[in-house]
Amino acid sequence: MKPQVLRRPGAKLLLAVLCSVLLAGCANVPLESQPMVVPGQRQGQSSGDVVPEPSPGIDPLSLVRAFVGATLKPGQNNAAARAYLDEPGRASWRPSRSLTIIQDTFGTVYDTSPPPDPNTQVVTVRGIDIGTLDQNSAFVPDHSSALLQVKVRKQASGQWRIVDPPADLYATESDFSENYTPVPVSFYSETSNTFVPDRRYVVAKPQSGLPGRVMDLLVSGPSAGLAGAVKNLLGEPIEIDTNVKSLDDGTLVVPLTGLSGVPDDIRNLIAAQIVLSLQYVTSARIRILADGAPLVPNHSDWRLNELPAYGASLSLRLELLGLMTVGGRVRSLGDGAPVPGPAGNGEYDVVSAAQSIDGKRLAVVERSGGALRLRIGDLGHDLALTTLGGGTLSRPTWRPGTGEVWTAVDELSVGRMVLDPNGHWTALQVNAADLTQQGGITELRFSRDGARVAAVIKGELWVASVVVNGDSVSLREPRHLQPHDLEDVVDVDWVAQDSLVAVTKSSSQPVVRVTVDGQRMDAFNSSNLTPTVHGVTAAPSRSIVVADANGLWTASELGEVWRPQSHTMKDADPFYPG
Repeated sequence: MKPQVLRRPGAKLLLAVLCSVLLAGCANVPLESQPMVVPGQRQGQSSGDVVPEPSPGIDPLSLVRAFVGATLKPGQNNAAARAYLDEPGRASWRPSRSLTIIQDTFGTVYDTSPPPDPNTQVVTVRGIDIGTLDQNSAFVPDHSSALLQVKVRKQASGQWRIVDPPADLYATESDFSENYTPVPVSFYSETSNTFVPDRRYVVAKPQSGLPGRVMDLLVSGPSAGLAGAVKNLLGEPIEIDTNVKSLDDGTLVVPLTGLSGVPDDIRNLIAAQIVLSLQYVTSARIRILADGAPLVPNHSDWRLNELPAYGASLSLRLELLGLMTVGGRVRSLGDGAPVPGPAGNGEYDVVSAAQSIDGKRLAVVERSGGALRLRIGDLGHDLALTTLGGGTLSRPTWRPGTGEVWTAVDELSVGRMVLDPNGHWTALQVNAADLTQQGGITELRFSRDGARVAAVIKGELWVASVVVNGDSVSLREPRHLQPHDLEDVVDVDWVAQDSLVAVTKSSSQPVVRVTVDGQRMDAFNSSNLTPTVHGVTAAPSRSIVVADANGLWTASELGEVWRPQSHTMKDADPFYPG
């Protein structure tokens, strides 16, 4: 043991010699240590001051309320919340890594059953659970009654303290927003050759530790909401070698290990994944090392502007201004003129349509008799009639990176059309059971990276991941976004890879922007819009276009007043390529 070592002959002399050559404070420096990775901090794990005891004489209801309020306060090992526990609880409490987030307004009441012991009370926390921060630091939306029962007991000192503390942590929405920062962590999609943001939440302070906490999330892989839809380039055996740190010149060093044999093309993708993810928490040069050497030979330091334009083929060309369907025809948003060919001259009775991302092809839902059917082909030419049809077909959507066209058929299934080598459109199945069991799908829209779909189901907004296994495709991990505050949704589109714009029948918030995980929703200005808004199209770096009772309107920012679209038409439905 250490005391025995210090009593050996000469030990004091050795210690004195060491202290004479080291800086002041050498007594705090271990004589020997091995490099180790300090894991990213989670709830209540950031450093802080000594935590005071609860107020003397605090009653059980106030005690439990203060306990919830202390969950995310700075302090090692949930020290602020631990202060409200009795002595055995302080020593033994091991809360889970999950965090339940409740609305700011909540109540604490005594349990209705009379306690057998007057020195013991059961306090019930009543509120609304809006979501959970799961084990992967991803937000999972919810809207249910939060009911937490906490046992408190009067101690020998006369003070009430919590006994048998709950296994899960609870915190209010305001405390969560104050203590956590969202970070879109990037993962690679082989299908679309681009990076997909996986919105995660990290403890905001200390700020210097943010890059390390983000790297922990990268190495741990994608969240459950994206598992299978993206590739984890930093999976085993790759690890963070030692702590992520900043040098005196400001360079951020990310030291990795376990990359022996990894080819250069994958190393470049790993570098891009790291730089894209860390851009939200640092503006410094990023030095990425693999076992002490540059991860990419002859390229040790990285900045965001040095990355290739991954996903460039998924971006809309400037000349593609968008289209609209109106009066059974497809017209240009740029000049209002009908598109060439049967889709624009009235030969087809067009109900809805979608233009391919490169602008060369068109898919239309055509009304024929009492049914609908799907046509696909080159823009300006005859469009081939496919085998997909039914009583209802949702507006088509093009799957990025593949040239496939999807549509919801009779609200009960998802049709997938693929162009075979012979130039024929063939119907393939989509395993959409996880999504369709939530209800009838009236709208379906691919994200710009193809890793997710947004769906309108029974007037609700849902998001699911697109999981590919060989030739089969499944929609997994459906998430209901803003289940309490967002209803009567009629249309949706992706304004960015990790946020959507939805339009509703509501007159108070007809157009809203929602994060992909549903953690945040913001309403656009409703000025100039006339209910009911029934259509929307959006794309990165493009104005949002919505359709209301009078025509088309455009805006770019949340607070911006809607302006008439240059070639607005009554009953038009707009759409950008995609």
